[in-house]
Amino acid sequence: MAPALINANPVVYEKKERPVRSRPGDGNFDEYATELIDQLEIFDHIRDIKDPEHPYSLEELKVITEDAIEVDDKRSYVRVTFTPTVEHCSMATVIGLCLRVKLMRSLPSRFKVAPGTHATEDAVNKQLNDKERVAAALENPNLVDMVDECLTPSYE
Repeated sequence: MAPALINANPVVYEKKERPVRSRPGDGNFDEYATELIDQLEIFDHIRDIKDPEHPYSLEELKVITEDAIEVDDKRSYVRVTFTPTVEHCSMATVIGLCLRVKLMRSLPSRFKVAPGTHATEDAVNKQLNDKERVAAALENPNLVDMVDECLTPSYE
């Protein structure tokens, strides 16, 4: 028997249409690590991450928004503040891990990544900002499969 969803009927928003930004290569930041990286660039990389419980992207559920991304290119710093669909979301750490992994795989190593907002925000951030905990989580094959599933693009 499948577990009950925390938010069985989330509000789903329409995705914004975006012009394609021309960048060299396959979209990996390493090829242009010295070029300016801005809020829109970060949002374009994380907007299609799928929610672990629903077939919608984090953008469609308004878990992430452009306005909730801070970028300080000079300090090589990115902060993504995310808002789960419900205050007591049990998937907040998984969502944060998906965001962190996506940005770790995409951003040049000069950037620091920090996630965001939840009823137990301090505990979630403590887990996601602890390199040993993240490394241990990424050694769990079931968790890695879940993260990879969330990061797999959907072409609806």
